[in-house]
Amino acid sequence: MPAPMALNVAVRVLCGLLFFCFSDAEQPVVMAAKQQVNAVVSSALRASEDAKGVTQLVDCGSWQGNHVEELHQQYYNIFKTQNRNAASHLWSSFLLDRAHCMTPENFKLMFSGFCAVSGSPVSPQDRTRYRLNLQVAGGGKRTGIMYYCCWPCVCDTQDFIKVDTKSVTLSDGSTQKLHFTVFGDPCKNPGELTKSFVDPFSGSSTTLHDEAPEVRCENGQLKGAHFSDHGHVILNMFFDEEVGSTSQDESIYAGHCADRAQQGYNSGMGEIFRRVAQITPVGTVTAIGA
Repeated sequence: MPAPMALNVAVRVLCGLLFFCFSDAEQPVVMAAKQQVNAVVSSALRASEDAKGVTQLVDCGSWQGNHVEELHQQYYNIFKTQNRNAASHLWSSFLLDRAHCMTPENFKLMFSGFCAVSGSPVSPQDRTRYRLNLQVAGGGKRTGIMYYCCWPCVCDTQDFIKVDTKSVTLSDGSTQKLHFTVFGDPCKNPGELTKSFVDPFSGSSTTLHDEAPEVRCENGQLKGAHFSDHGHVILNMFFDEEVGSTSQDESIYAGHCADRAQQGYNSGMGEIFRRVAQITPVGTVTAIGA
């Protein structure tokens, strides 16, 4: 029997014995003491489970995630600094934390409401839908759909973003293994966040610490992030192609991406996302639990 469970049983047995050892007049006092002991034991057990990394379900309140506008309304709750630069992982974490409150359809719909590269809110429609063929973290390639605020995000995705899986349990009780876009955890090399670089827009010197205030490290990991099966930071979902839907193929932007590189990435997110993503490039790693 695990130690926390054994402690629980022992204390509750002791409380039971004490209850029967006292007179009727004393029993209300003992009952109150017993309730206090039970509360302390329960609190200790919860702390023990938390310490072992057991995930506690988020209380969704009135959140149901029926429309992407509902997600956009959470912007200032998700981004405490009001800055979403290179921090789309926080959009994803907000949704993954509440997956148990959403239907499979609504869960997927919500992920079409923001850009994986810039973190900008977007609305799912033909002009924001892009088709890409990306490398998979475990090997091979996969074709799918992403939603962007603008075409330069295609270039940054091609250079740094990979695809990985994660199993998610939804409101109907089903557990689905879904594909997500990922990059490496920058907090494996946190010193890179404070190195200076020249901003291509202003020409001034800055740091990722200043330009991406939501990209912060905590206990050696990217704060607020959820991680994929191979241990990478989840940015957004990588959607399956739907029959009848219209999307822009990544090949359309090959020339644009080459010109952008020659001009020092002075469009889209500029250097911010690229510098965060290149800190820890995604390689071949053993899956968690394998």
